[in-house]
Amino acid sequence: MWIWLLAVSVWTGRTDARDWQSLTTKHTILRFQSDENLIEFDSQIDYGSGGGLGSLFGSSDEKNNREKLVQKIDTLFKRVQEILDMRKFIRRVTINIYPDNDALQTAYREDVRGNAQLRAWYLFEKHTIYLQIDDINEGMLAHELAHAIIDNFLQVRPPAASAEILARYVDAHLLD
Repeated sequence: MWIWLLAVSVWTGRTDARDWQSLTTKHTILRFQSDENLIEFDSQIDYGSGGGLGSLFGSSDEKNNREKLVQKIDTLFKRVQEILDMRKFIRRVTINIYPDNDALQTAYREDVRGNAQLRAWYLFEKHTIYLQIDDINEGMLAHELAHAIIDNFLQVRPPAASAEILARYVDAHLLD
C-alpha cells in the first residue's frame, strides 16, 4: 500500500508532505523543499532586516541566519497590517515556496482544480500563499499577505475585486 501511494505521488507530480521542510515565524509558516530553496527565497525578499542572507546561510551560525529571515518575514507581515490598518491577530499563514514555475502550476491544478498561469496566489480555504522562487519579490509577497489579512480580518470576506484593490494598494505603498 505504501509503495502504491509513493508511486501515485511521483506520477501525479504532487510533492509529498514528507518532502517539505518548514520554518515558523510569529505570523507565518514557510514551507520549502530544500535549504537552497530557502536561501534563494531569502535573497529574493529584500525587506526589513537589510539585504539577503544567501551568502551567510552556509556559515556556522545557521540558527542566527534563520532568525534574521524570520524577522524579515514578520516585519513585512506587520507592515502589511499597518498599511491596511488591520492589526487583529490571525492564525499563521502558510507560505508554500515552490522551486520553479512547473511545480507552482502543478500545485494550482491540484489544489484549485483548474488551469491558470498565475505568478502567485492566496487560497482562503487552505489559508496558504503559493509562490515560486524564481519569480517573487517583497511586493508580491506583501500583496499575497494582504489577501490573507483582508480575508481573515473582516467578518465577511469582501468581493474579490475589492480585496484585489486593497492588495494592490499594499504593494504600491509598501516602501512609503
